[in-house]
Amino acid sequence: MTDIKFPMIQTTKKTGNEPLINFKGETIGTVLDFWKWAYSDLLDNAQRGILAEYLVANALNLQNTIRTNWDKYDLITQDGITLEIKTSAYLQTWGQKKLSNLIFGIQPTYGWNKETNEYDTLKSRQADIYIFCIFNHTNPLTVNPLDLNQWDFYILNTKILDRKVGNQRSITLNSLKTLGAQYCHFEDLKSTIYNEYKKEAGI
Repeated sequence: MTDIKFPMIQTTKKTGNEPLINFKGETIGTVLDFWKWAYSDLLDNAQRGILAEYLVANALNLQNTIRTNWDKYDLITQDGITLEIKTSAYLQTWGQKKLSNLIFGIQPTYGWNKETNEYDTLKSRQADIYIFCIFNHTNPLTVNPLDLNQWDFYILNTKILDRKVGNQRSITLNSLKTLGAQYCHFEDLKSTIYNEYKKEAGI
């Protein structure tokens, strides 16, 4: 293990009221102002992915934790099940001649340890369970990523991906269905995740 001279910095959860201070010590804005400026476009590919992570965290009562960028997996349940969350959508923020195809990245990666800043030596799929979050709305006039009725979820154990598709880098929704991915609504996310984990674990 690499000697760590500067240990990982612990993040504190912000309220939004924290001030942004200029060189004169004057408040020129708040963290909330920054959030509104940076993250209002919830249909953007990057922000939609983070929103999907928050939705899953909410379903698992993990919403009071703090998201970590670049970790091996996106979430971990209170009893240690690791989760990888992928999103896709028919609608994008840019002008479209047709609806987008639903494709998800599933490539094995080198896992990164945030405490040591070191990578694994072998590529693998890092999480126990994959959650494929589909923003399924197709009407630009009524689109609202904050409406859970406009989302669908498919759950698949990583062991199935490893057995069936090997090192494949991406997958379509139809292929996920062929592999047996379990469809559910938001309110059934938690039970479906645990059922899918137990099925492969032999519990």
